Amino acid sequence: MPALRPLVLLGSATLLLAGCADPSTTTGSSSGSSSASAGASAAPIAENPALSAKVPAAVKASGITVASDVSYPPMDFFASDNKTVIGAEADLDKALGTVLGVKVTITNVPFDSIIPGLQAGKYQLGVSSFTDTAEREKVVDFVTYFNAGTSLLVPAGNPEALKAEGDSLCGRTVAVAKGSTQALVDLPARAKTCKTPIKVSTYPDGTGVNLAVTSGRADAALADSPVAAYAAKQSGGKLDVAGDSYGDAPFGIAVPKNSELTGLLKSALAELKASGGYRQILAKWGLESGALDTFEINAAS
Repeated sequence: MPALRPLVLLGSATLLLAGCADPSTTTGSSSGSSSASAGASAAPIAENPALSAKVPAAVKASGITVASDVSYPPMDFFASDNKTVIGAEADLDKALGTVLGVKVTITNVPFDSIIPGLQAGKYQLGVSSFTDTAEREKVVDFVTYFNAGTSLLVPAGNPEALKAEGDSLCGRTVAVAKGSTQALVDLPARAKTCKTPIKVSTYPDGTGVNLAVTSGRADAALADSPVAAYAAKQSGGKLDVAGDSYGDAPFGIAVPKNSELTGLLKSALAELKASGGYRQILAKWGLESGALDTFEINAAS
């Protein structure tokens, strides 16, 4: 989420599938495996022997477990089998595993539980549209991979003429994902200038956020720009994005502090960019505008 995390919103059919998913479901992919999504040819991605040789032996043996909130299309969501994790970040996870020669397993974890899980050693990585912020860098490290802003998602036609910036959200009910930047930073900052308070409705995942707007329980939602755009496109004409996005900032792969994987991930991303695989993954999901020219460790600081 330029947000601490984005919200993700889907069209009704896909949302129902995601909403019924077993939170404990995991999907594994050995290095070199392809996404279950259709519509794109395999990227020119291969193991880099020099980088693979630097992966710690313990990680080689166990593989990498990536924690992701699988409810934020087009970044991470369930395919029609309601088990297979697909999306731009899922494809990137698998591609990084291929470059490093390591098996990658993606596990579905509530967004606000991912960073605590990293701190507890339950997962090696967290890839879930985390905005790289100085506050988060106090407890995890980040390797940036994508740029996004925040967008305002509204009912079709924007009947209340709401705007992404300014005071038009004052006195309104706004849906956000629990633990997101929108929930923890954006709306509290806006509230300081409102004469009539914003009513913040917090949901555990993007499915709940989306349904809040389409059902009329919320006047609008704040979500990461790629997520909001995808939600509007897949909503069957029920949702629109109001105005332009704002607050552009990089998403980062969350890594436990001082992990040996941090520098390797940065190098693996550079390898993917050089091979063309990075751009191809983004193009597959219509996200080329968020491509980064360079990748950084802890860009916020």
